[in-house]
Amino acid sequence: MKKMSRAALVGAAAVSSVVLVSAPAFAHVSVQPEGEAAKGDYAVVDFKVPNERDDAATTKVEVNFPTEHPLASVMPEPVPGWKADVTKKKLDKPMEMHGEKITEAVSKVTWTATGSGKDKGVQPGYFQKFPVSIGQLPTDSDQLVFKAIQTYDNKEVVRWIEPQQKGQEEPENPAPTLELSAASDDGHGASGASDDSAKKETAAASSDTSSDSSGSDTTARALGIVGIVVGAAGVAFGVMAGRRRTNS
Repeated sequence: MKKMSRAALVGAAAVSSVVLVSAPAFAHVSVQPEGEAAKGDYAVVDFKVPNERDDAATTKVEVNFPTEHPLASVMPEPVPGWKADVTKKKLDKPMEMHGEKITEAVSKVTWTATGSGKDKGVQPGYFQKFPVSIGQLPTDSDQLVFKAIQTYDNKEVVRWIEPQQKGQEEPENPAPTLELSAASDDGHGASGASDDSAKKETAAASSDTSSDSSGSDTTARALGIVGIVVGAAGVAFGVMAGRRRTNS
């Protein structure tokens, strides 16, 4: 009986393992930067859209941009088989960028599939990336929350609009969230200081080399003059000695 019980337990565990492994891993629309998304800087981000259905294709993706942190510059990268439409909205309060007042910002980008048949949209078992250049990123926030709407060719609509709350489980339809890193130095911070130090060290080394070279030239000239004087004295001594011998 014990052997049969153990065998039964092993069999049950094996079945459970198969069920757990075969359970679908639900994916959702997400956003990730290509490289780094630093506060106050520009960045290229990818909106990743997976197809979660087995019998329908994703043919439309709508991404709404945050209104509390408006982005004046939003430029989608062309994606083969898709048309991108950028929607702008007037700002309640104008913002300043590069010394100019900005009165409107992008509120939404919509991608619509333009292909046909099996080549249209994101097919089952696949995902699509939609790259976008955005900026300037806010300096007073650690993240940007985008609300995305995914539409399938069977008219089904999935709304990825629920923000993640700290200390709570991930919502059923989480909104794509971009985490922002610390502000960069714009190339004039530590790296710029390092470049300046390197330049100073190079200049100092060049100055030392020039000084050493100058000293060496002076010494060489002095030795050359002494040699000439000694040589001339030797010649004069030889001439006088020859004359004495002739007179004697």
